[in-house]
Amino acid sequence: MATALTARPLVSLALPESGAWRLVGQCALAIAGTLLLTLSAKTKVVLGPVDMSLQTLAVFMIAAAFGMRLAVATLLLYMAQGAIGFPVFQGTPEKGVGLVYMLGSTGGYLAGFVVMAAIVGWAADRGWDRNPVKLFGAMLTAEVVMMAMGFAWLAMLIGVEKSWQFGVVPFIVPDLIKVALASALVPAIWSLLPRQR
Repeated sequence: MATALTARPLVSLALPESGAWRLVGQCALAIAGTLLLTLSAKTKVVLGPVDMSLQTLAVFMIAAAFGMRLAVATLLLYMAQGAIGFPVFQGTPEKGVGLVYMLGSTGGYLAGFVVMAAIVGWAADRGWDRNPVKLFGAMLTAEVVMMAMGFAWLAMLIGVEKSWQFGVVPFIVPDLIKVALASALVPAIWSLLPRQR
């Protein structure tokens, strides 16, 4: 019984155990998650030729706090909002909206966010969100997979060399910082909470 409790994600502490109110709470969290993702996408940091956002950090935090199922559902809701034309992505509406934008240069990274949420959420479901070393490993793995997906998609559009130069290299150091920050923050939050029995 204790093992099952320690393997629950952070938000499970705030949700009812079962029933309609749990579903309502999960829906509210998913919507709040999409708002956080939108806000993080619109928070731009300009370093050189590429605009960077806090979106990767937001995906890490949502996945670690929500667990795999709710995190993936949140990311899919976010993608659905973008697909129907809501300006939720970093380059919308300036660079297009809807599926046209999603199939553009950032398409692989957007799909990678869903996979990233699944990897980190899976780790959180197993209690890795309490251990900064394990969580760092899961987040780094998720980051590499997301970047590989983004690079592969971009390479089909503009070629391998340009994709590496503009789609990977500028993000390596900033994203490593985000991995380190998120993998330290979540266990720190757990350490402030009363121990679950």
